[in-house]
Amino acid sequence: MSESGNASKSLVTSITRRAGLAALLATTLAVIGLAAPSPSFAEDKKSIKVGIISGEDEDVWRVVTAEAAKKGLTIETVVFNDYTQPNEALERGEIDANAFQHKPYLDNQIKTQGYHIVPVGYTAVWPIGLYSKKHAKVAELPEGAVIGVPNDPSNEGRALHVLDHEGLIKLKDGTGILATTADIAENPRKLEIKELDAGIVGRSVDDLDAAVVNTDWALKSGLGPENRIAQEPVADNPYRNFIAVKAGAENEPWVKTLVASYQNEAVKAEFDKVYKGTGISAY
Repeated sequence: MSESGNASKSLVTSITRRAGLAALLATTLAVIGLAAPSPSFAEDKKSIKVGIISGEDEDVWRVVTAEAAKKGLTIETVVFNDYTQPNEALERGEIDANAFQHKPYLDNQIKTQGYHIVPVGYTAVWPIGLYSKKHAKVAELPEGAVIGVPNDPSNEGRALHVLDHEGLIKLKDGTGILATTADIAENPRKLEIKELDAGIVGRSVDDLDAAVVNTDWALKSGLGPENRIAQEPVADNPYRNFIAVKAGAENEPWVKTLVASYQNEAVKAEFDKVYKGTGISAY
């Protein structure tokens, strides 16, 4: 055979070998692809971290954790001390879920921080109240009374709506749930609205005529029903709290197990015991 013939034979052999290797590689990848778990299977977690706020909720989540264990899901609670941390931790993937917030708060966090977080199951609602240690009734609040309100957007709006409902102020027509003091159209008693951190406003009641305080912070501040002179309506309340996860995980099996581990009679009994009627189960 000539040198050109040998060269042709070598070229054909080389091409054939390359084709065979390519075919083998394609087959191998196909098999790997078939063996790889689907995203849903990969996310069917058996152990998760859930962010909560320190305090009474820790007792409630001990029961949730026990209920989840019966269903094969291990929950590790991660305790935070302020409202800004749980969503940041969830967005970063440091925790798998959190349970501490209502929709207006989350909506504002998404708007300002760009988070990708969705609610997956309601937990409870704590009707916000107007508390005072100096006056027994709303009617007794004097002209020029100093009223404390939380200064974060969602809770300040909520507090101002309580004052509006009680006739202490009048908000502009069409004012939404994110009302601010700039939305006050009428202030007949010339109230001084003092904006304070949500965690401080309850502890400042002694220095104020009254304050609108979230129920959980009221409990932490030693305020009880005897100090509450008004409360927001419960019917159609938009401030129900919920369990939240990263967007895209809401249909994962572990999420359904987590929600079911909260929404049951054992947890409700502990919730009622811990919150003494100040909070209401919302599922």
